[in-house]
Amino acid sequence: MDFARTEVSRAAAARGRGRRRRRGTAARLGLMAVPVAFFAAFFAYPVTAIVARGLKADGVWRLGRIGDVLAQSDVRQVLWFTTWQALVSTALTLLIALPGAYVLARFDFPGRQLLRAVVTVPFVLPTVVVGTAFMALVGRGGLLDELWGVRLDTTVWAILLAHVFFNYAVVVRTVGGLWGQLDPRQEEAARMLGASRFTAWRTVTLPALAPAVAAAALMVFLFTFTSFGVVQILGGPTFSTLEVEIYRQTSEIFDLATAAVLTMIQFVAVGAILALHAWTVRRRETALRLVDASVTARRPRGAGQWALLAGVVATVAVLLILPLAVLVERSFGDVGTGYYRALTRNDGGVFLVAPIEAVGNSLRYAVAATAIAVVIGSLASVALTRRDAGRLVRGFDALLMLPLGVSAVTVGFGFLIALDEPPLDLRSSWILVPLAQALVGVPFVVRTMLPVLRAVDVRLREAAAVLGASPWRAWREVDLPMVRRAMLIAAGFAFAVSLGEFGATVFIARPDNPTLPVAVARLLSRPGDLHYGQAMALSTILMIVCAVALLALERLRTDRSGEF
Repeated sequence: MDFARTEVSRAAAARGRGRRRRRGTAARLGLMAVPVAFFAAFFAYPVTAIVARGLKADGVWRLGRIGDVLAQSDVRQVLWFTTWQALVSTALTLLIALPGAYVLARFDFPGRQLLRAVVTVPFVLPTVVVGTAFMALVGRGGLLDELWGVRLDTTVWAILLAHVFFNYAVVVRTVGGLWGQLDPRQEEAARMLGASRFTAWRTVTLPALAPAVAAAALMVFLFTFTSFGVVQILGGPTFSTLEVEIYRQTSEIFDLATAAVLTMIQFVAVGAILALHAWTVRRRETALRLVDASVTARRPRGAGQWALLAGVVATVAVLLILPLAVLVERSFGDVGTGYYRALTRNDGGVFLVAPIEAVGNSLRYAVAATAIAVVIGSLASVALTRRDAGRLVRGFDALLMLPLGVSAVTVGFGFLIALDEPPLDLRSSWILVPLAQALVGVPFVVRTMLPVLRAVDVRLREAAAVLGASPWRAWREVDLPMVRRAMLIAAGFAFAVSLGEFGATVFIARPDNPTLPVAVARLLSRPGDLHYGQAMALSTILMIVCAVALLALERLRTDRSGEF
């Protein structure tokens, strides 16, 4: 009798777990509905519309245009430059940033948190600011040109260095975050068994770090493969990536067929990169046993470690701080605050309003974009919380990352082409800019919140469900208190990247409501010292706003607060 009661109880418990699992699956699918609808309406539809406009004629697909476009020598040259500069930029970034990742992961020294924040600032800076900073450093009339007659604006080196500047933090964050959690006793055990320091590192630490290094390399390659703002400013008419060429074909030549083919090529390449990145992330999550990063950092010992620390600090000072310092210096020039004062006047030549109004416009747009990104990203993160949710959810996760790599230029132009009829007649609406910016912000929200949500003990949610809580109430009572800090960090990242979004905004920002990146680019395109100085002043303002947002995030951040 007791045995029968036990079996009945087990069966009832199993049925209860099954019902809760089914309710949880239904709830996740319901949560996915809003982000899927958002991406379908404001990402897939505009991109499909612009591709169809280029490859369709009289309702018939003209796929032969793909071969015609690829047969053009200038297109093949763009593809070649896009690929090889991304490979070289990735290799240089790994070479320069890996020592910094080791130092910040393993060394404990005064100013460590400040150095970590300084290293991360370039990542959230708009690409327009990065390009402008390196123009002030290595371009015609830049610091190196004035001091030693060295000018890199006619070579690809300026672009490569700017890419290293921009992506240094990706390697430090991704690799250093894992390096700091690897148990150093494993390498010490190998040393005790007679292995040299290099052999122990090569056989113990390097294999453990390989997935993180691969993930960082893929992300750097993705960002440099789709580079737009940096190449647009520094490349001039000589160098053009796929993204820059798409912009040129759509806005200057209006050859939508070529732009559509290049968009499809970039889409396929980005999809392959993201698939590889997802595979490396899964390896990193499942193959290692990690320890608390706070117990692995030690003060440098010996002259060699102190020299390594000094070398990393010097690299950060020269590569990351110097370009920004030169940018600030050029914003004052020989006229003091004259360029800043000139921002308050409308000369009627570049904008319909005074350039300083771009600051207020950008802040308003960024706040709206942040609100949209946090709502969409939070819903998506909750839906993705379970690691074993199946291929459908993993595919949804990959979908959320696509806006980071798919041509923002195509998205922006697609907004103008597609969102011009009811019920999505938004072409004249102010909300168009925040929607485009939110597309870029959502992946940062998801990547920041998702690891924290997955760290919540699932038994707490199950206990709430057993006590009768609905999925919404269980999330509000269990998950929200634990994820609140990560949500604030996610909002900060979304705000920073929204401020700097340029590829899509350059098409949809109206002349009477320009954003800061668009204003900087337009000023740089005009001749004259005044326009150049105003561009430097606006870039400095934008840099300060983004840096302040990042430093505020660093005060909130903990080692577990996300993947960025």
